[in-house]
Amino acid sequence: MKVGVFDVVLADLSLEETCAFLEQEGVQAIEVGCGGFPGKAHCNPKELLADEGKRKEFADTIARHGLVISGLSSHGNMLHPVQEIAARFEEDLTDAVLLAEQLGVTVVNTFSGCPGGSPADQSPNWIVASWPEDFSKALQYQWEDVLIPYWQKKAAFAREHGVKFALEMHPGFPVYNTRSLLKLREAVGEEIGANLDPSHLLWQGMDPCAVIRALGKAGAIYHFHAKDTRIDPYNTALNGVLDITHYSDELNRSWMFRSVGYGQGSDFWKNVVSELRMANFDGALSIEHEDCLMSGREGLKKAIECLKSVVLYEERGAMYWA
Repeated sequence: MKVGVFDVVLADLSLEETCAFLEQEGVQAIEVGCGGFPGKAHCNPKELLADEGKRKEFADTIARHGLVISGLSSHGNMLHPVQEIAARFEEDLTDAVLLAEQLGVTVVNTFSGCPGGSPADQSPNWIVASWPEDFSKALQYQWEDVLIPYWQKKAAFAREHGVKFALEMHPGFPVYNTRSLLKLREAVGEEIGANLDPSHLLWQGMDPCAVIRALGKAGAIYHFHAKDTRIDPYNTALNGVLDITHYSDELNRSWMFRSVGYGQGSDFWKNVVSELRMANFDGALSIEHEDCLMSGREGLKKAIECLKSVVLYEERGAMYWA
């Protein structure tokens, strides 16, 4: 396994400075944002696709600092009901696939996308209730008319270019838990897997280790985000976990994202790493910093130190005792 970092937390630095910082901190992998919500601070796919020299310089900069690319990330809503918005995200995702092929990167991280509840809608509609029947009909429309047809075409495109999609199971999108991820994978094919982020699972009441085991058995874990969540027991007792209080109102939120080790503690992360090993995932644990109580640098450094103490770097040893 490797300790990795999602580069958006270091967007104020150049790529050279970012890689040098990560090397100094003992990181082995970098996840590169190249479109959609993560932006293009360190990687503009169109520029790199158009210029082989720039593409080589980009790859050489990362390799020179002893880093590998764990994945390219273009998180967006390609299924947004407003076509102009969807088209921008779609263009970014397509470019990410083409660039991944050129760089020899096999994983592109993204979201499933969220359509409206009907062809007439102008806003995405995340449906989490099956009753009244309006919701069930809207959910059927989303999956059968939009989600599955889109990803069938996109999976075929990815297959042509030797790339797989790692979907982040993220509330706000139809693929947000184990069942919905496997449902789409079954309908589309093995080009769809998970970018498994425990932080979004924790606040929904899911056990990340149970999810790792289930998706590991299916061979469906393609990437991993290392991000923690702290559940506030008092606020959750009052308002539950479907809390839309702004992230900045920490005292009144039911939960908040934390740096690795500050939500669930190191024992939790040791269990996560052990489950990943049993699931035959030996890729990078890519730190995504979104801790509102720490600066980006401090939170990132603390997360790196926590992961360095729990990640299993070496292959399994011989079982000499049995």
